[in-house]
Amino acid sequence: MKCPYCEFLESKVIDSRPTDEGQAIRRRRECTNCGKRFTTYENIEKIPIIVVKKDGNRQSYNRNKLLNGIIKSCEKRPVSINTIEKIVDDIEKKLSNSLEKEVTSIEIGEMVMNKLKDIDEVSYVRFASVYRQFKYLNTFMD
Repeated sequence: MKCPYCEFLESKVIDSRPTDEGQAIRRRRECTNCGKRFTTYENIEKIPIIVVKKDGNRQSYNRNKLLNGIIKSCEKRPVSINTIEKIVDDIEKKLSNSLEKEVTSIEIGEMVMNKLKDIDEVSYVRFASVYRQFKYLNTFMD
């Protein structure tokens, strides 16, 4: 870390603590050259995720859009909002850990269906029917 006073490139960390929100780390440093102290903040880098739609359009990932789609499929079913939020959290974690900047809506839909299949079959069928856009009854049954 470059000293803001003498521009020397080495410093030592004297104190380190999280900020109020826990989204950054505040570090108190001392320059090993001039001895002056300064504060730095480390922030978590958030990589925006772009969703590639079926028609090729690209848009920013929107948590609320995914959450609302799952809520609609679970309407009047014994699936708690905490369970739905956990599904969305798990999917977001998987997307972040993949380090991919772009993900297809197909991949996200498959992730949702895999989660819903284990939780509630009716919700799974509802989500699949909208997601896969079934036009014929026999395709839906398959």
